[in-house]
Amino acid sequence: MADPDFNLLTALDILLAEASVAGAAKRLNLSASAMSRTLSRLREVTGDPILVRAGRHMVLTPWAEATRDRARKAVEEARAVLQPSAQALKVAEMSRLFTIRANDGFVVAFGPALIAAVAAAAPGVCLRFAPKPEKTSRYLREGLVDLEIGVQRNMGPEIRIQRLFEDRFIGAVRKAHPLAALPGISINDYVSWGHVVVAPEGAINSFVDEALTQAGVKRNIASIVPGFPTALSVALESDLIAMVPALYLLNQQMTESLHVFELPFKTRTLTVSQMWHPRMERDPGHKWLREKIMEVCRRTC
Repeated sequence: MADPDFNLLTALDILLAEASVAGAAKRLNLSASAMSRTLSRLREVTGDPILVRAGRHMVLTPWAEATRDRARKAVEEARAVLQPSAQALKVAEMSRLFTIRANDGFVVAFGPALIAAVAAAAPGVCLRFAPKPEKTSRYLREGLVDLEIGVQRNMGPEIRIQRLFEDRFIGAVRKAHPLAALPGISINDYVSWGHVVVAPEGAINSFVDEALTQAGVKRNIASIVPGFPTALSVALESDLIAMVPALYLLNQQMTESLHVFELPFKTRTLTVSQMWHPRMERDPGHKWLREKIMEVCRRTC
């Protein structure tokens, strides 16, 4: 009996993860028609439709749903068997694309130094930074990204976490702002001006408002924006106060036009970590990248 084409296993794994021919085609760098032919071959081999139409969408069959975890584990085991040993890794000759899911703050502060360090040691390696529109471990679990970098949180018991550095929040206003002329900013000074608040999900109240309430004061929120770059841009063009992580201002050219100050109340400390799936734990190239990121963060901080 002839063995099946084991290349189909990888295609099946991605198809089950995406539950979409178009999505699987994009991840495998195939055309939609080529992915459709692969699906036909998988249907022939497995004897199951795998994907069926439900209204305007395609959904997995019961067999496909039940097989998703098995397919993922089979692919991971196959990769582990074929993985080169750490001794065989030649960094200078490595040709590989690493996808890192990180927010704009990390990319701005550490991206230039990290890209330069990686390019100098491994010119065949490309770093692709992906945005973080949502907080989820799905990207790591499904192999959509190699690393995730951000504030440490519960990503699930299987996700590996390594602390990179500690950060804190600071206030920022334009250089010509009246607050910039003060030797120190009191809590009353802080709430006497309007604020631009970063809230990706649109929430208005945060730990800042809780701290201010305990002090018996309240701030005026003039604008809510999705990210720190926008908040800083607003602060530069108005009298509004922005609050950003301190290390976010590293490598920011706009800092020359900003006045930063310590917040007049206690704020939480941010623990920024790098996270990865255990299937990449012993991957030599992945381990090398993790060490390079740690090295750059320690040098920059």
